[in-house]
Amino acid sequence: MEGVIRYLLDTNLLLYPLDPRDPGKRAQAKALLRRLARRGSAALPVQALSEFASIALRKLTPPLSPEATARQMERLLLAFPALPLTPPVVLEALRGVDRHGFSYYDAQIWALARLQGIPVILSEDFPSGAVLEGVRFLNPLDLSVDLRTL
Repeated sequence: MEGVIRYLLDTNLLLYPLDPRDPGKRAQAKALLRRLARRGSAALPVQALSEFASIALRKLTPPLSPEATARQMERLLLAFPALPLTPPVVLEALRGVDRHGFSYYDAQIWALARLQGIPVILSEDFPSGAVLEGVRFLNPLDLSVDLRTL
């Protein structure tokens, strides 16, 4: 199924390759991103790109410069298509907050996956294996997940 978008990537998976504090997660996230980029099977929510920039500039240790952040973002955009935040996604996210108790920004990612028909969100921020309204959550950094299956 190469070239079919099956996965939506959450921000944490974009940041781990730049964060030296957890070498295991760093290596695993790098391997995951390389594999998904080769397969053409994942996309980035614009919301995750915005959050990536904010965290890279302020919370990484050491923080990235604006120039280094832009270079990292350009690499991500060469590897993965970016899916926009649209008014229907915003409205669906609000429904997700109300119905499922998501934080608003997590709800945006879920809403985008649901409206775009993307079956899996890859993230540490949701219960791995849970399925909500047709969208499955998977933590690819969980050691029990075989990255070769993605």
